[in-house]
Amino acid sequence: MRGLVIGESLIDIVEGGEHVGGSPLNVAVGLGRLGRDVDFLTHIAGDSRGRRIADYINSSGAQLVPGSMTAGRTPTATATIAEDGSATYTFDLDWQLCGTPEVPPPLFVHTGSIAAVREPGGLAVAALLDAYRLSATITLDPNVRPSLITNRDLARQRIEHLVARSDIVKVSDEDLRWVDPDREPRYTARGWLALGPAIVAVTMGENGSRAFCAAGEAHVAAKQAEVVDTIGAGDAFMVGLLDALWEMDLLGGRRRAALAKIQLDELTAACEAAGLVSALTVGRAGADLPDRAALRSIAF
Repeated sequence: MRGLVIGESLIDIVEGGEHVGGSPLNVAVGLGRLGRDVDFLTHIAGDSRGRRIADYINSSGAQLVPGSMTAGRTPTATATIAEDGSATYTFDLDWQLCGTPEVPPPLFVHTGSIAAVREPGGLAVAALLDAYRLSATITLDPNVRPSLITNRDLARQRIEHLVARSDIVKVSDEDLRWVDPDREPRYTARGWLALGPAIVAVTMGENGSRAFCAAGEAHVAAKQAEVVDTIGAGDAFMVGLLDALWEMDLLGGRRRAALAKIQLDELTAACEAAGLVSALTVGRAGADLPDRAALRSIAF
């Protein structure tokens, strides 16, 4: 069984250097590095940057879906790093999708970030999620990019629609404050859980993570790590969460009822595993997610 990730990939320009990036790409690559079978549908060009992205994806063990290299130019994101390691971005990208991906029926479909809200590709992403929902677990990370959003209310409506169609949602407390600045993030997360997901996991930086399910609420402290930068930290958490739930046999349409009944000890263990992947990632420059050997060799 293979997973499917849909979303943007781009070149991060960070302090003069260039790194392959994009939130959905990081999830696909991270899972590939952990030995998971995953396909990645994106929109890049056949230029030098696009070929670099394609090589990066394939070298991780993930597979680039045919038809992903039809863009006029490969997108870029210029990052500015603050003293605490946090990053802000200026984007140059075009997001489109054409047709149904030529892949086997996926175990899960993950999307989020720019791909979820930017047109014309956003509507195509929503249609694909609906098409796959019967047989696949749907997972979402909104990973809001305010600099690309021209209509805040429409974007919030789109995000909430996708949340209601998802089984697993991972979101940062910062994103939740953008979605609803008048409520504490945990209350917005609980509201999202009521829309239909089995799990809503909230990352809170140095304060760890909090996850909600029908059985209650789990809280996991952050792993100690020397932060180089936070690029890809949330994506790494998503990778670790999916990997853990995959290992628990809780992914796939046939396991939707079991996922909805996940117990707090299982959810806590999944968030612990996700936090470890994230801690390893923030200790490296760029979104350099660990492989399975690195996870097994490090104890926090």
